[in-house]
Amino acid sequence: MKKYKSTLILLLGFSFVLFGQGFKSNVTGEQTFNFADKMGRNQATFYSETPIEDINGTASGLSGTATLDVSDFSTLSGKIEVTVESFKTGIEMRDGHVLGKKWLNAKEFPIVSFEVKGVSDIQQASDNKLTAKVTGNFTLHGVTKEVTADVKAMLLEESDKTKSRMKGDLLSIRASFDVKLSDFGVENNIIGNKVADDIEVGLNMVGTNAK
Repeated sequence: MKKYKSTLILLLGFSFVLFGQGFKSNVTGEQTFNFADKMGRNQATFYSETPIEDINGTASGLSGTATLDVSDFSTLSGKIEVTVESFKTGIEMRDGHVLGKKWLNAKEFPIVSFEVKGVSDIQQASDNKLTAKVTGNFTLHGVTKEVTADVKAMLLEESDKTKSRMKGDLLSIRASFDVKLSDFGVENNIIGNKVADDIEVGLNMVGTNAK
């Protein structure tokens, strides 16, 4: 009997890992969260570190959706897009260079995007918080490469406090990953000197399931 109970406990534990982890919430079932934000608070970030200067940039032209069964984060799907014209580096002249033909070429390639392909390594931090690795197709400068982002996610049920931000239940996502500009066809004699080839990319956004 003891052996049977031990085996049952092990099987239950294995099933818990196998079938994934998600949020423990009064919000149930499949939900779609919209990340369009007219206030511009949702942002993508990019960071370049070189011996001459560091560049901390932001982009606020963000939109997209994420759909998931809130009890199983592995069901996550969706796509996030950022307009290249919304990129800011802190110096207006430099912004012009970044958007120009020798860099990101905003006119020919106006959108940077990340489309979810899969989720792994889900770790429960609390009932409404978790971390995971999210793999997706990242498109920049007309080139698409697979990348894996470190993600922190939090589900907030609608309350008087959250309504001050926006209506509905909210999904907060913070994500980060690294890319090489040269992998996406962005190459010129400044890269490696004033701008690093390796760029740290981040997403900091909140979406709502309000209709």
